[in-house]
Amino acid sequence: MRIATRFASRTAASSMVVAAALALVGLQAAEQTASAATTKASSVVTCTTANTKLTVTEVSRPINHLLLKATNTGTKPCYTYIAPFLRAGADAQAPLPWAEETTPQAVVTLKPGQSAYAGITTYSPDGEGGAKEKTLGVFFTDKKGGATDKEKTLKLPNGGVFFNSAATVTYWQDNAADALSW
Repeated sequence: MRIATRFASRTAASSMVVAAALALVGLQAAEQTASAATTKASSVVTCTTANTKLTVTEVSRPINHLLLKATNTGTKPCYTYIAPFLRAGADAQAPLPWAEETTPQAVVTLKPGQSAYAGITTYSPDGEGGAKEKTLGVFFTDKKGGATDKEKTLKLPNGGVFFNSAATVTYWQDNAADALSW
């Protein structure tokens, strides 16, 4: 009986040692994963006019729309927070409003060479006033919703585009179809 008790005690002790070792390995793996995630997150920067190439093009459908494309030209991934601040024309007093219904579920992250898109509605018959503008000023948005660094001024297609009070811009999307489908 005494031998069986010692055997059971040794088995229990061995099981406890194995369980403790596995718990330690699991804890170390979790710490390494958390450390890697922190390192990865810290290596992602905010997209700005300095680390992206911006282009604006006219699209055939839907009518009265432009497509803004931002391509990461940097060496690190970057976040395209919220939506771009756009200034239609050199004399614009306020940025175009953001189309709230286009809010994505997550911030669009661009690896080097990848692009994000924003759709621009230039006018609607419901809008008021308006003028043909030749340039589009673009600012990226930071994590807190403020404008980042310097404005990038783009020439609009066809020597100018008509904008009125109904003009809006979508949030950044990871593909052109989503940017134009609202």
